[in-house]
Amino acid sequence: MSFTYLNQLPSPEDFRKEYPLAEKFQKIKVERDEMIRKVLTGEDDRFLVIIGPCSADSEDPVCDYVSRLTAVQEKVKDRVIIIPRVYTNKPRTTGEGYKGIASQPNPEKAPDMVAGLIAMRKMQIRAIEESGLTPADEMLYPENWSYIEDLLSYVAIGARSVEDQQHRLTVSGFDVASGMKNPTSGDFSVMLNSVYAAQHPHHFTYRGYEVETTGNELTHVVLRGAVSKHGNSTQNYHYEDIMRLIHMYNERDLKNPAAIIDANHSNSNKQYAEQVRIVKEVMHNRQLSSDIKDMVKGVMVESYIEPGCQKIGDHIYGKSITDPCLGWEESEQLIYTIAEMNK
Repeated sequence: MSFTYLNQLPSPEDFRKEYPLAEKFQKIKVERDEMIRKVLTGEDDRFLVIIGPCSADSEDPVCDYVSRLTAVQEKVKDRVIIIPRVYTNKPRTTGEGYKGIASQPNPEKAPDMVAGLIAMRKMQIRAIEESGLTPADEMLYPENWSYIEDLLSYVAIGARSVEDQQHRLTVSGFDVASGMKNPTSGDFSVMLNSVYAAQHPHHFTYRGYEVETTGNELTHVVLRGAVSKHGNSTQNYHYEDIMRLIHMYNERDLKNPAAIIDANHSNSNKQYAEQVRIVKEVMHNRQLSSDIKDMVKGVMVESYIEPGCQKIGDHIYGKSITDPCLGWEESEQLIYTIAEMNK
């Protein structure tokens, strides 16, 4: 056989019982889910800031970072809702390299899926309990959703996953905000078709069961830039891009039109410091156009304690081992700027 079966994973139900989220924080999650829902439906004019490390590779610095956001959130609570990025799976273009704490709890050791699932859940719970903020994660592997579905307030579907049928159908069963990124080609139609699919009910197989879903009305788009056929990064956060998106949304039967702008990846050509300028442009365009203000509900920012990135094994506390990130000081100031510009 081509497969070698190493370990049987624990069931999600048993796993959640063994590593539970305290009732106090379950209530906080319900409250935050509702706040985020109202932003996406237009009932709340606050702005979503999904911010944090490119990959959550180590529990102590990640939880340190997330806890720093608590005081900032209190200062901007009337204008901004902060959603910490605690991304535990890392997509790899070629399949090689570090794939995230859920697969490899120690980046310098061999993968261990059981230990990875434990590390993933323990880190998410600790981040919630120490900060009072419920996180976002990327659903790279749909079958992993059941292990953390009670912890996340936001789920992102990446550029390489957005065309996948299983991702689309799985999102249709979520009850939290879910962002569909444009594919690496940049095709808006693919992204909007994914939103349509996820907003509607489906009948399919999931984790060995025949299931039905009701559809997720909080599914929306995330613009992350694209890569041209010549391998060049192209941006899609500008005024004209958003107006085109609005036009395409209006041509489709989609609920709660909304867009999040990813300030890094191809939009910045992975020049992490450019995220500050990009976010300011997005906020400025919202001030120029009421249509853009109604459409753009938030931004994604890759940020950590130390700016830039490092190689695995360098052991610099709070510095990304994947894509480079903004440092803490610049990130904190950017959140205050976003709050000031959200008028």
